[in-house]
Amino acid sequence: MSGSPPPTGGFVRRVGLFQATAINMSQMCGIGPFVTIPLMVAAFGGPQAVIGFLAGAVLALADGLIWAEMGASMPGSGGSYVYLRQAFQYRTGRLMPFLFVWTAMLFIPLIMSTGVVGFVQYLGYLAPGMGETTGDLVGLGIVALVVLLLWRGIEHIARITAVMWAVMITSVLLVILAAATDFSPDLAFTYPAHAFELTSNHFWIGFAAGLTIGIYDYLGYNTTAYMGAEIKDPGRTLPRSIVFSILGIMAIYLLLQIGTLGVIDWHRMTDPGDIASTSVASAVLEKTWGKGAADTVTVLILITAFASVFTGLLGGSRVPYDAARERVFFRPYAKLHPRHRFPMLGLATMGVITAIGFLIGRHTDLATLIQLLTTVMVIVQALAQILALTVLRKRQPALRRPYRMWLYPVPSIVALVGWLTIYGYADKNSPGRHPIEWSLAWVALGCVAFVLWARFEKVWPFGPREITEEYLAPATPDAEPAGA
Repeated sequence: MSGSPPPTGGFVRRVGLFQATAINMSQMCGIGPFVTIPLMVAAFGGPQAVIGFLAGAVLALADGLIWAEMGASMPGSGGSYVYLRQAFQYRTGRLMPFLFVWTAMLFIPLIMSTGVVGFVQYLGYLAPGMGETTGDLVGLGIVALVVLLLWRGIEHIARITAVMWAVMITSVLLVILAAATDFSPDLAFTYPAHAFELTSNHFWIGFAAGLTIGIYDYLGYNTTAYMGAEIKDPGRTLPRSIVFSILGIMAIYLLLQIGTLGVIDWHRMTDPGDIASTSVASAVLEKTWGKGAADTVTVLILITAFASVFTGLLGGSRVPYDAARERVFFRPYAKLHPRHRFPMLGLATMGVITAIGFLIGRHTDLATLIQLLTTVMVIVQALAQILALTVLRKRQPALRRPYRMWLYPVPSIVALVGWLTIYGYADKNSPGRHPIEWSLAWVALGCVAFVLWARFEKVWPFGPREITEEYLAPATPDAEPAGA
């Protein structure tokens, strides 16, 4: 079928390029860089860890161009859920969007749990005597507080996001500025022997681990794609917001990483007994501007961590609700609180998984938690979307594409290689944790859940396929591709 693009579902297109880029950047740069710099240094074994952030930027940019084309072509609310539904409906019905929601129920709260882990790590700088049990209770209390706050009628969310953005930017700029006042090139650019020995298997294992950490730090470049129904002129604004936010965050991360390495000896970051291994930003401020400044910035980082978990669960809890409302997920998730009108079951489920993920991260290590969430995400979102782009170009050639991927299919191939590298090395970088096996088990369990759900709903494979090409419209002269 063909016709006009579908309505936006009641949303108003009021988010311009500046706001869209700011939204992406605020989601990308939360607590992540403050807790992953030591992990990146440990992965590479020296200050050459900056390679990890560069590699993460390349993968984010390649993958971002996939989001850009599909988001510009199908600017609705839902992101991956919409793209996978459109691309794979011809052969597998609603299986792929169902599996996306199923995996999102796991990887979204796991991302939030890393924020809680980071919160407890930096709190340890202000309260060095805090024991492991106390830290566990504090983390679980943070999760409970976030769920409790979101269990009420939440208004003026834009103000909360604006405050988070301001606090995050202030924290990052203060650390960068402090590092610049006491920067030592010898610390930042003196590399250990064989640091760049490309024939060494050790280098590539470290590179894969660093790439995983790097892409974790860039996650969020696709936020505006989930808000497609609220973006003004999405065919131009959405691709630009993705590219600009990745380049902007890359600059911030490089300044932060190099600046930190120029103040703190990288060996300290790999020493579990050193505060620089858990609260590196606080260590930088303490060495440069003193304990008082370090305490102040640590408080700002704690606020950033809390706010990122708050806004992440706020948006994440809506994912199963939207799918259930459109009969692509379990119906109970479509129920709203009778008074405050928020998705109760989605919020409660993700709150519980966030708490479990926090305990996993606390009692294994943060790197293992990042490996787990990325391997789960790779199969059903990252790799599936690369295929979806190709499928849609073949299945829906008349789909209006205001933006077409530059140099297609090169970015798709780069993204494919990057995601497969992360996935293929996951077990080697988390020995004994088996993230690949856990991810496959979760997807297999999702397939079983889909079969049970499909039988109850009487949809494919227990009913006819429903083909809905609602974004397909006749090609017009004004639908020529526009660059980002």
